[in-house]
Amino acid sequence: MEPPDAGIGARGAPRLLWLAFLLTVHPGVQAEVHLSVPSLVEVMQGELVTLDCTVLENLDQYMLEWFLTDRSGTRHRLASAEYRNSKLQGSVDDSESRSPPYQLDSQGRLVLAEANVGDERDYGCVVKAGAAGTAEATASLRVFAKPEAPEVSPNKGTLSVMEELAQEIATCTSRNGNPAPQISWYRDGQHLKVPMEMNQDRYMTSRTVREASGLLSLTSTLYLRLHKKDRNASFHCAAQYNLPSGRHGRLDSPTFHLTLHYPTEHVQFWLGSPSTTEGWVREGDSVHMLCQGDGSPSPEYTFFRLQNDEEQRVGVNLQGNLTLTSVHRNQSGTYGCRVEDYDAEDYVQLVKTLELRVAYLDPLELSVEEQLPVFLNSSLTPVHCSAHGLPKPTLHWTKDSVPLGDGATLSISDITFDSAGTYLCEASTPTVPLLSRTRSFRLLVQGSPELKPLEMEPKPKDGWTEGDEVRLACSARGYPEPTLTWSQRGGTPPEPSGGPGWVSSVLTLKVSSALGREGVSCEASNVHGKTSHVFHFGTVAPQMAQAGVAVMAVAVSVGLLLLVVAAFYCMRRKGRPGCCRRAEKGAPPPGEPELSHSASERPEHTGLLIGGTSGGARSGSGGFGDEC
Repeated sequence: MEPPDAGIGARGAPRLLWLAFLLTVHPGVQAEVHLSVPSLVEVMQGELVTLDCTVLENLDQYMLEWFLTDRSGTRHRLASAEYRNSKLQGSVDDSESRSPPYQLDSQGRLVLAEANVGDERDYGCVVKAGAAGTAEATASLRVFAKPEAPEVSPNKGTLSVMEELAQEIATCTSRNGNPAPQISWYRDGQHLKVPMEMNQDRYMTSRTVREASGLLSLTSTLYLRLHKKDRNASFHCAAQYNLPSGRHGRLDSPTFHLTLHYPTEHVQFWLGSPSTTEGWVREGDSVHMLCQGDGSPSPEYTFFRLQNDEEQRVGVNLQGNLTLTSVHRNQSGTYGCRVEDYDAEDYVQLVKTLELRVAYLDPLELSVEEQLPVFLNSSLTPVHCSAHGLPKPTLHWTKDSVPLGDGATLSISDITFDSAGTYLCEASTPTVPLLSRTRSFRLLVQGSPELKPLEMEPKPKDGWTEGDEVRLACSARGYPEPTLTWSQRGGTPPEPSGGPGWVSSVLTLKVSSALGREGVSCEASNVHGKTSHVFHFGTVAPQMAQAGVAVMAVAVSVGLLLLVVAAFYCMRRKGRPGCCRRAEKGAPPPGEPELSHSASERPEHTGLLIGGTSGGARSGSGGFGDEC
């Protein structure tokens, strides 16, 4: 709240009316007193009001009074003040008629705290200046109050569009506003221009009530003649209210819809999922039939089946749907839906029919068993595939998922092992998706095995050498399944590989010269015969050739080493160079006969030998040391 001394300008008064009064105090004597008083003051409820009354002349002394004019025109003094010696001293005369009470500030302004609608009066200011004259001016106070959000109460009943007069639609109430708000109506967001005068098409009534607080409440009731197009319309009301300074506000109510009663004009009857575009349904599926009329409230629906031109009732409900669980082929036929709407016009067709066609496909039949053995290079007796269904199915043949052709008969001539496999007959109906059946048989081609050797790994570039490791593989096919054997040990058991019907075995071994001469054979056999293949290695280089070269290189190295040692030893004996020569002289030259010793020399020789072996250790030692 502002202090009482706050100027009236702070309250946002829209305009000021300057009043000039020329008063005649005594005959023949004229005086002038001018006042500044706003003619209109506008505030919101609860705000502080300050009414200004300013004397424009510079007077030494005057009396200022505030009066309130009631609704009957009687004036009551509220406050007064006397200006003397440049001071204004005043008092409030009426302090009980209002709460909070009236106040007079130091500048002679009348103050009303917490304005309410009861303060909407004319307030007069009177200034008496003795010989200078008397002046009077009036300020009108308007107090605005924003109303509460409007409350709407729609008609909860069922309104008939066949009614020829306007019917009550809803009541809208806007409470506690000042001045009284105005109510307008809207349909689908568009303003309805509704007159106040009663008529057959549309009108509204209004009633204003003053509440105990002095605020105003307005109630408006809308009447309309309804049509079928209003069944989905959205309605609401809005309250428009005024604010100070010529401003306006608006409050909208929640939207609402009406429940209308209108007769059926159109009927639809159709097959729901899982029907096809041509109306077929698969046998075993659950079929949903849907019937819908455009009347309200929802009428009763009767479902029937026509048999021999007679109606056989199969269901009645308000939802407009009929379900046939696990439909059977004998349930095909004509079905109908009747809308039981007795308010409909005579020209409206309330019965609709449709044709239910149940598609079916029986299990397929083949002219052969599930396994058909035939001999190699023979011809296959034609195989027939029979299919019965509605609509008529089409037949397709495939072998191991590879298309072979269309039609009910399959023929194969010049049978080879490639002819073996699984043959599939598939029946389908293009007009009914997912309706199909299959039947298959397995063709077994009997005959002597077919053998396929694989290349040797790793394949040598410069020929085989003893000790090289090689990986051999053989694949074979036939019926019964062939057995694979090797001429050498170590082959793996046959395993399926390389395509349908093929089995293979792998042998890993080291190459030898014997294998180079004989080779390695792989044989495939069954009760119908056998066939084999020999892997040849050609010339196998022996590992010995390479070993001889290595030994020769080692021998040469050792000989060179011995020569070096001998030369080194002779160099150490250079102090007795004749040693090696004496040894050379002691030996008889080649070609000379050795001299025989005489008997007299033998004891010496013997003794020398004995002495050399027994006590002649020093002599013998010295003699050995003198030898080279």
